[in-house]
Amino acid sequence: MSFPRYPAYKPSGVEWLGEVPEHWGVMRLSRKLENMPCYGVLVPEYDDDGVPMLRINDIENGLASRDDLKKISTQLSDEYSRTLLEEGDIALAVVGTIGRSLIVDKQLVGCNLSRAVAKVRPSKDLSSRMLRWIFESLSFKRYTDLLCVGTAQRVLNMSTLASFCVTIPSCQEQVSIATFLDHETAKIDALIAEQQHLIELLQEKRQAVISHAVIKGLNPDAPMKDSGVEWLGEVSEHWVISPIKYLARVGNGSTPNRDNLDYWADDGFPWLNSSVVNKAEVLEAERFVTKLALKECHLPIVEPPAALVGITGQGRTRGMAAQLMFTATVNQHVAFIKPSTNRIKVDYLLRVLEASYDRLRLDSEGSGSTKGAITCEQLGLWSVPLPDHPEQEEIVSFLKGQVEMHESLKTDSERTISLLQERRSALISAAVTGQID
Repeated sequence: MSFPRYPAYKPSGVEWLGEVPEHWGVMRLSRKLENMPCYGVLVPEYDDDGVPMLRINDIENGLASRDDLKKISTQLSDEYSRTLLEEGDIALAVVGTIGRSLIVDKQLVGCNLSRAVAKVRPSKDLSSRMLRWIFESLSFKRYTDLLCVGTAQRVLNMSTLASFCVTIPSCQEQVSIATFLDHETAKIDALIAEQQHLIELLQEKRQAVISHAVIKGLNPDAPMKDSGVEWLGEVSEHWVISPIKYLARVGNGSTPNRDNLDYWADDGFPWLNSSVVNKAEVLEAERFVTKLALKECHLPIVEPPAALVGITGQGRTRGMAAQLMFTATVNQHVAFIKPSTNRIKVDYLLRVLEASYDRLRLDSEGSGSTKGAITCEQLGLWSVPLPDHPEQEEIVSFLKGQVEMHESLKTDSERTISLLQERRSALISAAVTGQID
C-alpha cells in the first residue's frame, strides 16, 4: 500500500526530520506549549481515599480508566497542584519506555502523575491528537535515543523534551492526519491482536497435545484405567503410576557467598541459576565455582542425563523444566532430577513435567516458607505415568514433530507481528513528518 506525497518539499534544517512539505512550519516544541512540560510527583505511599494517579503501566494503547488508578494523599503541595491534569493534556512516559502517551479525557481530569510521567499541555494551534502521534513517531524515538540520559534506565528531561523540533501543518491538516492515523493504526492493531490470539491458541493446543500423549498415550483404542491421581485421571491400562522419587534422585543446590573470592572462578566448575530452565536444553553456564565451593557449600554435582526444574518465583520460570546437557551444579532455586533407574527416559520425563506445569504451580501456592515455591519433596512425590521404553520413545518422537510444527507456526505469527509493528511505526512517522499528503 502506498500513499501520495505533497507537491513540493523544503529542507527542515533538522537532521532527523529531513525534508518537510513546503507549507509546513518547523519549530521547537516549547513554542507550541502553553507552559513548560513537568514531571509528576514522587509518591511515598498510596492513600485509598486520595487523588487518582497515572503511572507508566496505566498508559496502555493511549487509554486509561480512572477506576483502575492507585490514589495518593489529598494534602496538596504547590508541586502537586502544578501537575494536576486538565482535559486535552498529554501524559507522556519519560522513563524507560519513553514515548508511550495518552490524551487526558474528561474522566481523567483532576488526576495526577507519577514521577515517571510528564504533563505536556499543547497550545490552541497544536492538536493534542497530532502531538500524541508525534510522540509515537520514529523521529521522536531517534531524538530521545540520542539525547536521553541514564544507563540503567533512560530518562527524558524536560528541557530536552521542550527542545524537540516538531512539524506544524495547519489546524485542519492536523485533524486530518490524526483521523487518518486513528483509522489506519486501528486496522493494523486489529491484525496484530489476531496474531497474538493465534499464538495463545497455538500454546493451548501444544499443551493439550503434550498432556494427552503422556497421559492417554498415542493409541486411541487402548483400554484405560483410573490412575488414582486427580490431575492424571484415566491412563492407559498397561501403564504404571510411580512417584518420581522411586525413579530418580531429586535435589537442589545453593549460592556460595559472593564476597568470598575463594568460591568463584572465571573458569571453574559450571554453576547454574534458574534462568536456564527457560531453554529446552541447557548447553552452557555463565558462572563458575571453585572446588572449595563444591566442598563447603552444599553444591551437588549433576551429570547428564538429568532434568532441571525452576522451583521458586512468581514468574513463568517456576515449574519450567529443561534438559541438562553437561556436568554442572545448581543454586537453591533449581531442582535437579537425575534418573536412578532405566525405567524412565529424561526426554520423556521432560514432557511429563511440561504437562504438569500448571498443576505443579497450583499445588505450590502454599503458605508460610514454601509460598510460591515447588519443593524437592513435592517433586519427589509427584506421580508420573510410566509406559515401557519403546512407548516412551514413540511418544517423545511424536511430540517432537508436533512441537516443531507449533513452534514454526508461532514463529510465523511473531514475524507477522514484527512486520505489522514496523509498518505501523513507519506509517505514523510518514504522516506526522509530511511524507504522506
